[in-house]
Amino acid sequence: MADFLLELRSEEIPARMQKGARAELEKLLRREMDAAGVSVSDLTVWSTPRRLALIAGGLPLETDAVHDEAKGPPVGAPDQAVDGFCRKNGVSRDQLEVREVKGRETYFAVIERPGQAVADLLAAAIPVIIRDFSWPKSMRWGDASISSESTKWVRPLSGIIALLDGEVVPCVTDGLASGRDTMGHRFHSTGPITIAGADDYAETLRAASVLVDHEERAGIIREGARKAAKAVGLTVVEDEGLVVENAGLTEWPVPLLGRFEDDFLDVPPETIQLTARVNQKYFVCEQRAPDGTTSLANAFICTANIAADDPAVVVDGNRKVLAARLADARFFWELDQKKTLAEHAKGLERITFHEKLGTVADKVDRVAKLARWLCEEGIVKGDPDLAEQAARLCKADLVTEMVGEFPELQGLMGGYYAAKEGLPVEVSNAIRDHYKPVGQGDDVPTAPVTVAVSLADKLDTLASFFVIDEKPTGSKDPFALRRAVIAVLRQIEDTDLRVRWSALFEIATEKTYQPYLAYLLTSIGPGADGLEVYRWPEFPDQDEEYGVTADVVFAFRSDAKFVSDAIARANVDLAVFLIDRLKVQQREAGVRHYLIDAVFALGGEDDLVRLLARVKALQSFIETDNGKNLLAGYKRAANILKKEEWTASDQGDASLNYVPENAEQALIDALAAAAPKAASAVTEERFEDAMAALATLRAPIDAFFEDVTVNDSDPAKREARLNLLARFTKAVGNVADFSRIEG
Repeated sequence: MADFLLELRSEEIPARMQKGARAELEKLLRREMDAAGVSVSDLTVWSTPRRLALIAGGLPLETDAVHDEAKGPPVGAPDQAVDGFCRKNGVSRDQLEVREVKGRETYFAVIERPGQAVADLLAAAIPVIIRDFSWPKSMRWGDASISSESTKWVRPLSGIIALLDGEVVPCVTDGLASGRDTMGHRFHSTGPITIAGADDYAETLRAASVLVDHEERAGIIREGARKAAKAVGLTVVEDEGLVVENAGLTEWPVPLLGRFEDDFLDVPPETIQLTARVNQKYFVCEQRAPDGTTSLANAFICTANIAADDPAVVVDGNRKVLAARLADARFFWELDQKKTLAEHAKGLERITFHEKLGTVADKVDRVAKLARWLCEEGIVKGDPDLAEQAARLCKADLVTEMVGEFPELQGLMGGYYAAKEGLPVEVSNAIRDHYKPVGQGDDVPTAPVTVAVSLADKLDTLASFFVIDEKPTGSKDPFALRRAVIAVLRQIEDTDLRVRWSALFEIATEKTYQPYLAYLLTSIGPGADGLEVYRWPEFPDQDEEYGVTADVVFAFRSDAKFVSDAIARANVDLAVFLIDRLKVQQREAGVRHYLIDAVFALGGEDDLVRLLARVKALQSFIETDNGKNLLAGYKRAANILKKEEWTASDQGDASLNYVPENAEQALIDALAAAAPKAASAVTEERFEDAMAALATLRAPIDAFFEDVTVNDSDPAKREARLNLLARFTKAVGNVADFSRIEG
């Protein structure tokens, strides 16, 4: 067994592409080796800015000879089928054998493949790997680039090492021949470095100041930054993404700490961190005050790619570059404050939100009205005036210089500017946090004014795009509506908002329809009888009420029936969308989707807080022995009623004209006690108590099926017992539709 080393050396590979490149190199090598019948189990892939390296351990020096047989189509099959079989197995027609299979002559391919030298297989595979390598961006270079058939790579390739068991695997790609020489660090090493084999590859390059293992470089950067900060009494702000990026930018990383001027700390800390991170790839540091609070320190940590004789020179150069960037940030910060947020907000009139939905200013107006409505209706316990004020200013920072430079700071900068302007803290906090929650791990706002603005913003986005029929399809969701509805669900659940989501959608779609209506009236032009018209393919070809029949073209007026129909349809689609996302969200939280269906099936349940409380109580109950057995009893009763096509007379115990058996009477008594308790508990939203009441039916229904014959020969007994089972299923079904529960 032998080890194979492949190094593809080039000019600098962008850090963001290196992870994908490692996966691509592994995939292509495995593909080529699998096709050649060589199993690859032990495989390591490394990357630096100037090379991709792969070591495959435990390869054979020669493959085994192969004898295989493949059964093909019968004799007389269409030529197309026979030819396809031959191509698949790499044989010609005259090499096929004919054998009898179950009395029918059938073609067989006998495949004989002699053993091959693995070095030859690798020599053939390397040019294919280079040719098929997929980069997000690639280029051609040199004189050969005049041809579209020349090699493409992310940056010009400059060398190939290919060694199997220490011997060169000879191959040539566009005039570039494989060998055993590579290059060390660009500044700390000169001349070619000869690699003896896979075993000493990493250590040989280490001696030439190149750490080929990207994980090792990341560890040096991570720990080095921590130590550099700790040495001066600071704490580095952890940023794993920046660690990985710096590891992709260096071959010999050396973390160094520097200082910038204190004056820059007047700029918001997030701005300093983004400036350092995005523009310079620097870490920032925090300092802890005696009272335990932390704040940004005037320190940064850069990652040099050299072990400098005088590190202070490197640090000073990086400090000057960072200072220039921070000066720009401070200029934007001061310039933006020369206008109030209200003045900035006027610029939103020039930004189109969507051609069918007006400008961002139009959206802000809708959000402000919706936020006020949420507070006035008591859905959110916030001040309506503050909610409306915050909503009208929440997008104003989109036209500021700072957010123009760093879009990631939208909302955050608006909060800072509002605080500097002296606006109420509720307003500045709402502006700052109204985009939340953005992702799965993001905090959910709890301050009432913030909740109102955040919820209104997301409801408007959902309603707007559903009204204009721009719904998510498959994997496409260009307006992030799935994220918006998940945020709405989390907001309602986490802050315990008692509201029907149908009411939220109704008010939101009504408000969003006005700009869409304006768009339609101005963009379509006058039609029949001087009225505006609009092609609406989902409506019938005729509408007698408005007297328009030409190719589903309708008279369009703001009070037209199909306008309200369109709003209603958007609300239905929104509800379906929300329920679908709710099932996904709750499944990830460990809730079975059919339990949600079991509660929804009762109808009229669109209070999310109540729904989830009911579902969670139901799940806890179903997981108990009482719950499992009661479910089995319910399904047995429901199946009997379905088979008998029974419609209960609902006469209850009064219909009995015989002495019931003990188990029958026990079920009658248990139902009389449990049914009203369960119904009352559901009404009062004491769902655990409702489940406890149902649990008392478990033993009586088990005993009933054990001791009582439902389909008795006496018609009176049969009718009464079927009615009793109907009462049982009804009592259970008032809590949830148990027929939808699996198990």
